[in-house]
Amino acid sequence: MTPRFEFELIASWIPQGARVLDLGCGDGELLAGLMATRGVKGYGVEIDPDRVLAAVGHGVNVIQMDLESGLSTFEDDAFDFVILSQTLQAMRRSDLILKEMLRVGHEGIVTFPNFGYWRHRLAILRGRMPVSEALPYQWFDTPNIHLCTVKDFEELCVQVGVEILDERVLHEGGIVETLPNLLGSLGVFRFRRKKG
Repeated sequence: MTPRFEFELIASWIPQGARVLDLGCGDGELLAGLMATRGVKGYGVEIDPDRVLAAVGHGVNVIQMDLESGLSTFEDDAFDFVILSQTLQAMRRSDLILKEMLRVGHEGIVTFPNFGYWRHRLAILRGRMPVSEALPYQWFDTPNIHLCTVKDFEELCVQVGVEILDERVLHEGGIVETLPNLLGSLGVFRFRRKKG
């Protein structure tokens, strides 16, 4: 397996034997890696039938389901962690999926391409929609419907009552410390329901 660079960070946040739900799991690579290295138990959720088959091929228990309809299949607090890796931007209601993640899980982990990244901003200044490694689609064939910046996601967390436990902004495999909303291409957040 060749995990995306955020997979290692996600794995560092998940303890051995945790119960994990991976939403929009794609080919199951992340969950398969967590099963192999962390001994996690869990499920993947994916809508694309070809990706469902690929996930099964990676040994992942996967449910074919549309996340837009909610997570009513799962009971409250059924998982320790619910992961949404590079899928948030394809959701119609990002606020509702965050709430559902924290209904079925104790903590959530979200990763998303940072639309505030300087190259994306420069493309817009030049009059074009950005195309990059983080946003590889053309404007007319993209599954992305709600692009956001790191600052936008922080504000969304405040609005839906989410407590951010850890926040990293990455670029090309490294953590960006200086001006992360400008110099980082990928946001990675760990969060839980606000207490009290």
